[in-house]
Amino acid sequence: MGWLADETGLEKCAANYVPLTPLSHLNRALELFPERIAVIHGARQFTYRDYHARVSQLASALTARGVAPGDVVATLLPNSLAQVEAHFGVPACGAVLNAINTRLDAGTVAYIFEHGGAKLVLCDSSVLAVAEEAVKAMSGPAPQIIEVADPDYDYAPTGHYLEYEELLAKGDPNFAWIMPQDEWESIALNYTSGTTGRPKGVVYHHRGAYLSTQANMISWRMQLYPVLLTIVPLFHCNSWTHSWMVPMLGGTVVCCRDITAKAIYDAIADHNVTHFGGAPIVLNMIVNSKEIDRREFDHIVEVFTAGAPPPAATLAAIEPLGFNVTQVYGLTETYGPSVECTWKPAWDGTEGEARAELKARTGMMMPMMESVSVFDNGKEVARDAAHLGEIVMRGNMVMKGYYKNPQATQDAFAGGVFHSGDIAFLHDDGYIKITDRAKDIIISGGENVSSVEVEGVIAAHPAVSLCAVVAKPDDTWGEVPCAFVELKDGAEASESEIIAHCRARLAGFKTPKRVIFTELPKTSTGKIQKFELRAVAKLLDRET
Repeated sequence: MGWLADETGLEKCAANYVPLTPLSHLNRALELFPERIAVIHGARQFTYRDYHARVSQLASALTARGVAPGDVVATLLPNSLAQVEAHFGVPACGAVLNAINTRLDAGTVAYIFEHGGAKLVLCDSSVLAVAEEAVKAMSGPAPQIIEVADPDYDYAPTGHYLEYEELLAKGDPNFAWIMPQDEWESIALNYTSGTTGRPKGVVYHHRGAYLSTQANMISWRMQLYPVLLTIVPLFHCNSWTHSWMVPMLGGTVVCCRDITAKAIYDAIADHNVTHFGGAPIVLNMIVNSKEIDRREFDHIVEVFTAGAPPPAATLAAIEPLGFNVTQVYGLTETYGPSVECTWKPAWDGTEGEARAELKARTGMMMPMMESVSVFDNGKEVARDAAHLGEIVMRGNMVMKGYYKNPQATQDAFAGGVFHSGDIAFLHDDGYIKITDRAKDIIISGGENVSSVEVEGVIAAHPAVSLCAVVAKPDDTWGEVPCAFVELKDGAEASESEIIAHCRARLAGFKTPKRVIFTELPKTSTGKIQKFELRAVAKLLDRET
């Protein structure tokens, strides 16, 4: 099938086949953009010539410390220069990068060290105590600790470990990179959040990482020389592969260590930031920022948002401030974004709430994915914006599988597709709309209630900054919606007011029966931790 009658002599060789890898982007950038600024961290700026040399030094120094191809090198780093360099330097010595969430507790970090088999860890001074405690808790071989001090943010080296810049000084800037011989080789090991048990290790291959950089570039409509602000943590899906992508276009990565509205506005004004990704909470932070923290800028900043469906009210509020937001959707298992809400020319001219509702759709599969749809009982659901099913995916941007967990891998790939666990419906044009995680659906009196729909209504209230809706046990209905609300600074609202606001816009069974005003628990990527809120809701009174 698909073969010519005579293909004698037509085969893969060094001239026509090179394994795909994002490492190629930085090698090309050295030749094409040597004097352009590649990375900005605090007061320091590095050209592509500098950047490539430092990455080579890191790869060389890791090799000298016994890191061999296939070994795992972990990082416990914020969005910093060292973290950006590690994304190239670790795979450049043939090793596998394991970027670990800096907000995890020592017990979970110890589990990841052991399960992943990290041989060495690059650790920021601010979380050094966590790494040390994790190492003490381990029963097996512990990773070497390399301390990463950050003088730009007043983190001086403790002197207890070899420091990162000292490590680099021992490396060779002309080190010959160890490129993959097979694009299926592993490039990264990323652990899921583990909110319902031990985190699972998601394995990325060079091919998927490379194709993800292509998909993001196309979907983001990028041209040469973008300036990317690293809002998405590099320990989260490797920041959606964005730091691997930027050298392909000769762009600049601006490290954002502490994510605040002021830091975002300063980066846009001072460095002409053109793109960043972030959860809806980041958009909300910008919308509700103080006037003193805002800076003037004269261009449109392109924003990818994901992590949770953004409320239409937030999308409507941020665009006038100079941001064009595109919703994307994906998982750790799909290298981050794999679905985008592509704007259609037919929608031009749509304004206000109708425009925001269109932008709040989850969207269609991104380039490099083969298929993304919504299935129920093994078949695509009707495209009627009503029938619910699970989002399933197939394509080159799906993980290799879960590390040392063949059963979980088999379950995730059952039926030849990747099962996301997210519940959605299909519009008549094929655009997906997420209604909930399977575990977040509220079943009240036999009726399915989408927490996302209720949250969208509550978010439109002028006093509300953030909200989350979960199930509360109920003697009559089984479950009823319970809302947790974080108000804007200086704003006031009562439980009865929020309930009345919802009742005027939702069916009675969808209206929250309780409203709790509180600061919402969040992950480092801005996701609201609903499992904590569900635990609280279970302890509330059981009155309807």
